[in-house]
Amino acid sequence: MERSTGAGTHEQATVEPPGPRPLHAAVFDADGVLIDSAGVHAAAWKRAFDACLHALADRDSPQGRPFDEDDEYRRLVDGRSRVEGARSFLTSRGLYLPLGAPDDPPGCNTVWAVAARKDQMFVAALRERPVRVFPEVPEVLHALRRARVACAAASASRHAGELLAAAGIADLLDAVVDGTEVARLRLASKPDPALFLETAHRLAAPPSATALVEDAAVGVQAARRGGFALVVGVNRAGSRAGADRLRASGADTVVEDLTGLPGRIRRGSEL
Repeated sequence: MERSTGAGTHEQATVEPPGPRPLHAAVFDADGVLIDSAGVHAAAWKRAFDACLHALADRDSPQGRPFDEDDEYRRLVDGRSRVEGARSFLTSRGLYLPLGAPDDPPGCNTVWAVAARKDQMFVAALRERPVRVFPEVPEVLHALRRARVACAAASASRHAGELLAAAGIADLLDAVVDGTEVARLRLASKPDPALFLETAHRLAAPPSATALVEDAAVGVQAARRGGFALVVGVNRAGSRAGADRLRASGADTVVEDLTGLPGRIRRGSEL
């Protein structure tokens, strides 16, 4: 565009590119981001896997060593559906079980049976250790609502909806898509972005205007594949390895809690 200088000549006007726009929506993974349930999941997986390793492998061999509920949980299980988590871990140990069917009873003879054993262990653990919401989460969700940012939770766990309700924050969310919906809609497991795209759709927000907040590397990969405007990795343990894993998976930024999140979302994708 040209502008007159008042002396009969013209010069090229400088047009500043538009800056980042505030985002319209935020999608949160539930376990480990909104509610402190990741440790309960990890412990349930350990009880299920260790029982099956005892039955299927030599305990003195590398194949039969106990499940590591920190490293192996984060790398192989966290963020995946139960059946995909079971298959991922068993494959890593060279154990190839028949897939089986979703109604297989808890056991060690099929992948679905191992997944059912984990669910059995998880439900039992909840009776002893109720899940709590992380301290900063209610105020963060209130702040986002005041800023007219739509918020939703997405989780591969079929218990996520009831746990969010029990933690007292379900009414601060505009939508919840949990494992029950994943099964009903036959959504692909992470790192496929199907779960997150479905959740953003329910907020009537395109990924290009939505922040995605996730603590699992496989979830960060899904968010990046889905084209979300801002991908925030949550590293509540504060470990350097955890932060590096999230960044390597595609997180734009890594935080230890959600305290500063409303400000980041109001500034759009500018970090």
